[in-house]
Amino acid sequence: MSKLPPSTKSFAIDAIPKQCNGYHIRESRRAKHVSIKISTWGDVEVVVPQGISIDRLTHILEQRQDWIQATKARIQAERQAIAHETAAMQPTEIVLRAIGESWTVSYDTTQHPQVTIDVDIKQHHLNITGHRDQSALSNKLLGQWVRDYARYQLVPWLNDVSSSLQLPFNNVSIRRQKTRWASCSSKHNINLNDRLLFLPRDLVHYVFVHELCHTIHLNHSKQFWALVAQKDPHYPGLDKQLRTAWRYVPRWLGE
Repeated sequence: MSKLPPSTKSFAIDAIPKQCNGYHIRESRRAKHVSIKISTWGDVEVVVPQGISIDRLTHILEQRQDWIQATKARIQAERQAIAHETAAMQPTEIVLRAIGESWTVSYDTTQHPQVTIDVDIKQHHLNITGHRDQSALSNKLLGQWVRDYARYQLVPWLNDVSSSLQLPFNNVSIRRQKTRWASCSSKHNINLNDRLLFLPRDLVHYVFVHELCHTIHLNHSKQFWALVAQKDPHYPGLDKQLRTAWRYVPRWLGE
């Protein structure tokens, strides 16, 4: 039975049985068992502990096939029912529930291949200027604006929550992760997903509480959840809502 060498970061795709093709396999030093995560867009990531045998992984994935397919089908069905502002591929409105703001977006078509974005903070308005065939680039610029605005809004908010809970952290960065809303490292560095801007405010606050509690317990032990309950007694319902919170994220933002 072959095993992964300690230095291996992922399986070669041809080493995975055919039914696993298309799954992203990620080896983690922190993982104690195999976990399967399905992203906003239905991508499957399988996190495995170091040294797991391919035979063992194959067996686990075969056992979870029904759940994986059912979950992907549910995601697809829910995607078809999402609100119009999230389904649009070229938005005219951007709803940032986390901070209670709605931004309008307008487009000025020119023959120039360059695409630019102008920001009117007072009016909460974004204007895209460029060639009409550059919609992908337009959305990329909007995505960059979301990243910058998330840094501007979320970092001070996290600092306030950290101070009120008396749970300090080291550094914070803003990213666009596929399967996580946030994460906390062993050095107490917190990563926040810029897509958090699109979630309801109470869910974002819960994400902050969750990650700040990881500065004390870098696991999901009973002690960790007890601390979460202490800091946010309503966490069970919020944690459940978070599992389908991707529906608030607009499709144009991409992966």
